Amino acid sequence: MNHDDYIKRSLGRTSFMAGRLGISGGYGAPAEAIEMAYENGVNYFYHGSLRRDAMTQAIKNIAARGQRGEIFVVAQIYWRMFRWPVMRSFESFMKKTGLDYVDGLLLGWHNTHPDQQLLDICQELKEKKLVRFIGISGHERKAFPEFAKTGLYDFFHTRYNAVHRGGESEVFPLLPGQNRPGLVVYTATCWGQLPNPGKTPPGEKTPSGSDCYRFVLSNPSVDVCITGPKNMEQTKEALRALDREPMTPDELGWMRRVGDYIHH
Repeated sequence: MNHDDYIKRSLGRTSFMAGRLGISGGYGAPAEAIEMAYENGVNYFYHGSLRRDAMTQAIKNIAARGQRGEIFVVAQIYWRMFRWPVMRSFESFMKKTGLDYVDGLLLGWHNTHPDQQLLDICQELKEKKLVRFIGISGHERKAFPEFAKTGLYDFFHTRYNAVHRGGESEVFPLLPGQNRPGLVVYTATCWGQLPNPGKTPPGEKTPSGSDCYRFVLSNPSVDVCITGPKNMEQTKEALRALDREPMTPDELGWMRRVGDYIHH
C-alpha cells in the first residue's frame, strides 16, 4: 500500500474520496478539534447516536466556508419499523445541523435484514434527495456478506481491531469485488484496552492510540477507520497515524500478539 492510498481513497461504491481516518463527535472533542481534524484530511463525520453540539457546530462552520461538499456526514437511526419515529429522528437531525441533505443514513445495529417498511422509508428519502447513500451497522459479522448480496447498501459499519480480527475472515474477503459497499470500521482501540499498559503482555511495548489506528489503516480492505476522541490531545494522537506509514510486518505481528493476549 502506497502512502496516498493509506491516507485517502474512494469509499466503495459511493465514489466519495474519503480520508481514511474518520471522526465521531459523540465523545466530547470540541468543535475546534473536529475542524482541526478536517484541516488534516479527516472528512468522514459520523454524527451518530450521541449528537453533541461540538460536531454540529463544526459541520456548520465548514459548510459556511463553502466546503459542505468536502465532508461526508453520516446520521444514524435506531428505529426499526414505524414511519413516524424514523422520520422524527431524521427531521430532528436535519433541524439540529441545518443541513439540506445528509450523505449517509446509517441503519444502526442490525444483525439481520431490516424490515421492508424501514427500507421503503430510506428509499423515499433518497428519492427526495434528502439522503445520498444508505448504510447499515451491526455486531454480527457474518451478516455483512448477506447484506452485500441485496445490493441495497452503499456502506457498512463494522467492528475491527487487533483484539477482534474476525472481520479478516468473516467480512472483508466475502464482500463483492465489483461495486463493493464502502467499509467503515470502529473500536480500533478496543474500547481503550489496547493502549492500556495494564493489558499489555509481559515483554511487549504498549501500543499508542495512533498505533491502533495504523493497524486498522494498514489493512487494504478498510476504507475508513473512525476515531472517537474526547479532547484535543486525543484528536492529535489519532492524527499522528496519518503522518506515519502503514505498519511493517513486524509491527503488525506485535499488534496481533498484544491483541491475542487481551482476547484470551
